[in-house]
Amino acid sequence: MSWIQKLYETYEQCAGHEPEGFEPLMPICHSTQQAQIEIVLDGSGGFKRASVIEKTQGTTLIPCTELSATKSGIKPVNHPLCDKLQYVAKDFVAFGGEVTSGFAKAPEVPHQDYLVGLRAWAVSEWPHPKLTAILHYVEKGSVVRDLVTVGILPLGEDGKLLKSWSDEANPAPAIFKVIQNTQAPEYAFVRWRVESAPDDPLSATWQDQALIDSWIAYYQHTQALFGICMVTGQESALAIQHPAKLRHAGDKAKLISANDDSGYTFRGKFIEAKEVISVGFDVTQKAHNALRWLLAHQGYRKGDQAIVSWAISGVLLPNPIKNIFEQFELDSSDIKATTSSVGTDQNFALRLKKAVAGYGTKLDPKEDVVVIGLDSATPGRMAISFYRELKGSDFLKRLEAWHARYAWHQNYGKDTRFIGAPAPPDIAEAAYGRRLDEKLQKATVERLLPCIVDGWDVPLDLVRSTVRRASNRVGVIGQAENHDLGRFYWEKLLGIACALFKGYHQERNYQMDLETERNSRDYLYGRLLAIADSVEGYALSTSDEGKKRETTAGRLMQRFADRPFSTWRTIELALKPYEARMQAGSDRSVGLLVKRRKLLDEVMCQLNDLPERTSDAPLSGEFLLGYHAQRKDFWPAADAEKQAASADSQAETTD
Repeated sequence: MSWIQKLYETYEQCAGHEPEGFEPLMPICHSTQQAQIEIVLDGSGGFKRASVIEKTQGTTLIPCTELSATKSGIKPVNHPLCDKLQYVAKDFVAFGGEVTSGFAKAPEVPHQDYLVGLRAWAVSEWPHPKLTAILHYVEKGSVVRDLVTVGILPLGEDGKLLKSWSDEANPAPAIFKVIQNTQAPEYAFVRWRVESAPDDPLSATWQDQALIDSWIAYYQHTQALFGICMVTGQESALAIQHPAKLRHAGDKAKLISANDDSGYTFRGKFIEAKEVISVGFDVTQKAHNALRWLLAHQGYRKGDQAIVSWAISGVLLPNPIKNIFEQFELDSSDIKATTSSVGTDQNFALRLKKAVAGYGTKLDPKEDVVVIGLDSATPGRMAISFYRELKGSDFLKRLEAWHARYAWHQNYGKDTRFIGAPAPPDIAEAAYGRRLDEKLQKATVERLLPCIVDGWDVPLDLVRSTVRRASNRVGVIGQAENHDLGRFYWEKLLGIACALFKGYHQERNYQMDLETERNSRDYLYGRLLAIADSVEGYALSTSDEGKKRETTAGRLMQRFADRPFSTWRTIELALKPYEARMQAGSDRSVGLLVKRRKLLDEVMCQLNDLPERTSDAPLSGEFLLGYHAQRKDFWPAADAEKQAASADSQAETTD
């Protein structure tokens, strides 16, 4: 039960002290609901007006009970104050409204139950003027009639509530635009305003703190089950039901549930559910509200999977599921090799350490940090798929180690280029393709969490799969909608593959800058491929048609990875026509060709010194590191050439 204790402590420390930009923590005994109709009353309970609520404005904080917060089945329990028309309107059935199937034989019961609960609250030790006004109005029994009169609810020719709108010649009433397509207007949810005075700033019931406190005090007073709370160890009112709606407003899955007393949930081991676990009502409400709040503001969610990390004090933490660009806003322009003695790796490490230290200044090194992963296999049951408790200093160190170990030049598109580790969802996509199903993606992200939080190695199968897909350049580009999108996706895939291979083989101490002294066969073959790709790519770039073509090095990349020695001869011979084109071109193209030929000879000399140079054994992912590092080494020169060409063009215009 450690997780619920940590969440309870988080609520206690953060309530009223939420970080800037965060919504307040939800009070206990309350939930949120999407309302479609707002009824405005005066201080004595007289009807003033009503309106249809836009979808973006409909989320409403409402009082609830343990049973109403998780209402389901054919006889759902009503909420105490705001609810659907079948509960709040006595004249609902008279206007043709259809109650839930479980109440079909006694359609008056939903409203009667609602009225009984409302009266009990209104005459309790915690009354409120707004509550009294709403009770007086509901007792009049004219809710639906008033909504029909002001045009909120349309009637059919038979004088009954209209179920659907089929008149295409005229616009549908506003209520049809805010309800679900499968529902009728009679299923609308109603919320209340009580204007005790003109321009009352607290007319909304969901914003009146006194009314909120009134319900909390009253409902806690009605608790009947008492015992020892296993979280606090104290005698307190125990929870009968535990909250849902953790990941989103429509989430029905629960972390704690024991309503299957006729099945095999606890049958055969315990007589009653409370013998399995007893949690205080106040504790479970606050813990679940804290988890809901954390997931909404700093969590990761994909389908049914949700992951969040937090400090008990509420201090904002880096999100382990995000990449360094999203988390620390460090792009590639921030991290460059500033001098010959300080390379990209060292400069990146310094910038990363500084960014992480910024969080460390606000976080006590000994403070508890929790990382939790949630998932559900069925709509009603949720499981904790990952859970870790760390100290603040350990969490930041492990996150820094992850980003440093798997750092590489990442190219996610024109506006997103950075140096750092890829995010787990991007790794999953890189390993299995963009069409991977949700189940496989969730499983992959879950496998990567221990790599970040515990410092484990990335699974070898993910490294191999990503390297294999990055080597299939033509196949990856060909699957995209067009050539440009395919190139962008392959560039992203290449950076992720290099990052994983470099980090997995940490003992080899690969550098992000070009390592001219690294004489391994695979690394040198990768450099050769990059040089050939550069020569042919430059020659093709002189024509618009050529820009859309893949170079010979690109087309044969997969074959080159499988049989490098024999494939290199094919690639080298294919360069001859392009070299001739560059030789006959401008002085700039001739100069570039001379540099590339010289570099090609240097790399070939290094390769010829190796006894395994003639081996046709497949290349490891190291060749991608050599390929990418060599290409990256060409980029500054290419930028300089573009600037020179721009200057020459301006000079010619001036002349």
